[in-house]
Amino acid sequence: MAQIDLTGRRALVTGGAQGLGEGMARALAAAGAAVVVADLQDDLGPKVAESLGDGHGFVHLDVTDDDSWAAAMEKAGPVDIVVNNAGIEITSLIVDLDPAAVRKQLEVNLLGTALGIKHAFRAMRPGGASGQGGVVINVASVAATIAFPGISVYSATKSGVDRLTRVAAMESGKLGYGVRVNCIYPGLVPTAMGAGLANDVARLGLFGSPEEAVGAVIELTPSGRLGEVGDMADAVVFLASDAARFINGAGLPVDGGMGM
Repeated sequence: MAQIDLTGRRALVTGGAQGLGEGMARALAAAGAAVVVADLQDDLGPKVAESLGDGHGFVHLDVTDDDSWAAAMEKAGPVDIVVNNAGIEITSLIVDLDPAAVRKQLEVNLLGTALGIKHAFRAMRPGGASGQGGVVINVASVAATIAFPGISVYSATKSGVDRLTRVAAMESGKLGYGVRVNCIYPGLVPTAMGAGLANDVARLGLFGSPEEAVGAVIELTPSGRLGEVGDMADAVVFLASDAARFINGAGLPVDGGMGM
């Protein structure tokens, strides 16, 4: 297979100012795509976009707000790749759930992804700003496929992302939008979110220390290590490319086998 070339394509990555999103933005740019970093972080986002070089940009985006999506898509211009990566994780035992924290995760992880699909479809379907079809890649999590303590609501939202992905792919096909919709299930990556989770589950008494929590994850992973940002970013580039042209409505585990 030839090296993936996304030259001539334009991608929008939510949560692109840091962590997995930044890695995905950089990988898409390296493959030749013009990348729009979409994020609430008006300080970090433009710096990431600028570091990508000429032809890339930043848009302010609150993924939970429909009007914000409409404005961001208009500013971004015609896009044919949308990566719905923005997400949050608030660790809690079920017995101690805070309804406000539950709602926040539902809004960012589930509603934010749903709105991302909505506006991607509107742009990419015939008659839209792009109008030539395209690709939507949603970021779920290995948490959608395993029972790991302390992340019940996060797991539920990421399971919802999986279902959204599959229904969206079917609707796109039935309505002739020409948009492929897939998702990935990242394993634990030592980003700020991943490190925060390890600290939180130790604080809740689920593990003796953050190091013990990380060790438990590695023990459950046949590949014997944590994930890396590049592992997830490369999977996104693949799904965005013509090499994945007949992959649709699928969930791709990028978890070293943890969720099998």
